[in-house]
Amino acid sequence: MEKRKSAVALGLFDGIHLGHRTVLNIAVESGLVPSVFTFNPDAVAGKSNAGYIYDKSEKSKILSEYGIEQIYSVDFSDVCDMNGEEFVKNILIGKLNADFVCCGNNFRFGKSASCGVAELCDMGRKYGFEVRIADDVMYEGETVSSTAVRNLLLNGDIVRAWQFLGEPYTINKEVVHGAELGRTIGFPTINQLFSKGQLVPKYGVYAGAVLIDGKYYKAITNIGMKPTVNYGGMPLAETHIIGFSGDLYGKNIEVMLIDFIRPEKKFSSVDKLKNQIADDMKKANAFCFNIENS
Repeated sequence: MEKRKSAVALGLFDGIHLGHRTVLNIAVESGLVPSVFTFNPDAVAGKSNAGYIYDKSEKSKILSEYGIEQIYSVDFSDVCDMNGEEFVKNILIGKLNADFVCCGNNFRFGKSASCGVAELCDMGRKYGFEVRIADDVMYEGETVSSTAVRNLLLNGDIVRAWQFLGEPYTINKEVVHGAELGRTIGFPTINQLFSKGQLVPKYGVYAGAVLIDGKYYKAITNIGMKPTVNYGGMPLAETHIIGFSGDLYGKNIEVMLIDFIRPEKKFSSVDKLKNQIADDMKKANAFCFNIENS
């Protein structure tokens, strides 16, 4: 059977924000196999000291939910020595059978990023594929970019990050065992560790929502290092799910951050921590956000 022709969206797609979604829409609506060529998240390390927004599995899940059927994700080292024409012949045509290619106006490819959208259009004419270039997306006068999203997350501006991303920033990771202090003080939590090299949003407490078996629950999430109990590990997200009781260890759970409540702080006693958590829960319940249960 002849391999179907594809429409390939090109880019890092770190965060998959509104600008990325414009490019992805072009591929999805092309009538061809909607596909993505992208780099594994570690490639972002060379571009941003803040780290990548979503890890590989998180990014792949979002792309698949968006309608992308074919994801070709490589390490930067796999293609960095290819010149522009080798990239087109070996990857776009050889691997992805591209009949249509789309990207943002600042996309670069080829060794030492020597080629841009003009060269891509020239090669499209030479090798017989159509090229579509998407313009930047603006939101309230600011260009939507991964750099902007990173800065918003680092500053705890989770609401504007949501606006730039097109959906809430989501932690979608396996639930792991922690110190289990929460259950002893009446606030059981799930613990999720950020991946090595991944951006960690501003340390503090967030109002959020958690999706479990198709049902949404309100939640509070603490991101940080748990200073009150001297937790010495990696930064983690610790979430108390309001109104839920059950064993989630080993499962991948989606935790959506909706709004920032307060910075992380150290309390002089566990009792004061309990009182603060109770107050945080009241604030989380007071936030008006739409969570629809199916």
